[in-house]
Amino acid sequence: MLEVKRQIKDALYEQFARTTKALSSPKRIEILELLSQGEKTVETIAEQANLGIKNASAQVKELKSALMVDSRRDGKYVYYRVASSYVADLLLGLRTFGEKNFAEIQKIASEAFEDSDSLEPINRKQLLGQAKKGEIILLDVRPSEEFQHSHLPFAISVPISELQKELRNLPKDKEIVAYCRGPYCFFAKEAVEMLKKKGFRASRLRDSVHEWASHGLPVESQQKA
Repeated sequence: MLEVKRQIKDALYEQFARTTKALSSPKRIEILELLSQGEKTVETIAEQANLGIKNASAQVKELKSALMVDSRRDGKYVYYRVASSYVADLLLGLRTFGEKNFAEIQKIASEAFEDSDSLEPINRKQLLGQAKKGEIILLDVRPSEEFQHSHLPFAISVPISELQKELRNLPKDKEIVAYCRGPYCFFAKEAVEMLKKKGFRASRLRDSVHEWASHGLPVESQQKA
């Protein structure tokens, strides 16, 4: 009987280990972060994760075998997405654990991102109220397809690649709060730097859309059901 119990436990933990095996590659973690923003083709994944298409395809295949990624075909293209919101929850937990336990993460982050540009501490409900009243401008600087997948309420989409030409359409009498894929995404940092150079009042929101939602706050989508 003891041997049977041991076999059952071993079998269970072997299945749990499939998740940690899938997350053993830094690039696979990055791919999951990208896919948590919305579905993408292998070509887009390769470009955004700085991988060759063959390598990107192999990494996605590993994630799909671990049931962390789903796909759908549309004509000649295959679109990949995270299998469920649990995957995004797992990534958020992984990030939180790393930030709490590895000084290297804090060192790298503090050198790369200036805290003076971040909204910390932040009252998210108050920020949402200010955006609703038009007191601030919430600026989503991710690619437009990621904004369409999900975004913060009252946010406007101006991808970082288009921000320079859109500056003339932004008000200078209101603070602009830029956000992107999370605290380690450079888009919002670059947006704040660009805005400040042009005389705007600007700051960076560290939250990703999923992190915002994890605090019980609403998100919106422009995708067709």
